[in-house]
Amino acid sequence: MTDQFEDFKKYLPQYLSTDAQAKLFAELGQFPNNIDTRFYTNKLQNEPNIFQGDGLPSLWVADLPTEKIGKARVMVLSNSCDISPENKRFLGPRLLYCPIISVSKLQTVLKASNLQEGFDLPNYIETVRKQRISSMFYLPYADRLGEEAIALLDRINNCDAKAVDINDVIANRLFTLSDYGFYLFLYKLSIHLTRIRENVVRN
Repeated sequence: MTDQFEDFKKYLPQYLSTDAQAKLFAELGQFPNNIDTRFYTNKLQNEPNIFQGDGLPSLWVADLPTEKIGKARVMVLSNSCDISPENKRFLGPRLLYCPIISVSKLQTVLKASNLQEGFDLPNYIETVRKQRISSMFYLPYADRLGEEAIALLDRINNCDAKAVDINDVIANRLFTLSDYGFYLFLYKLSIHLTRIRENVVRN
């Protein structure tokens, strides 16, 4: 493992200590068989900041092109630095986020849709749980989340960051990702939004 760690170390967050990098490397080595509460940390629960990857209990979500808008659980997509109150902007920061739905709701929606004959729903849900669907980020059970759920990365919404009460965030934050959960989240987000090898000749 030592040789592998040294080779992979340059791809790990450089702000982590060597011990923290080694722990992260070990957790990544067990993926996807360790997608559990290790995804989350309680260390930042009372911090007066919104962190990338945080789960928030109630923000406005629109379902365009319908005119329906309501409040739902969401996962923050914005970079932590961009939405920090210390980062002053002329136009003011916008908070980017996507809705969170339960795995049981996903199953209900799929059952009600016109599935292809032979579609294996249990196998598909297991594929989601193993993080193999690029447009979904699977969230294992957490106490405040209350169930296993999915962040829908292809349904991005935004609102004025100043409209989010930081005291409400501290009191009701659903979860904050651990180093392990955050690394996987950034990996999934980058795959969903940016692909260097898109196989499109542009000139």
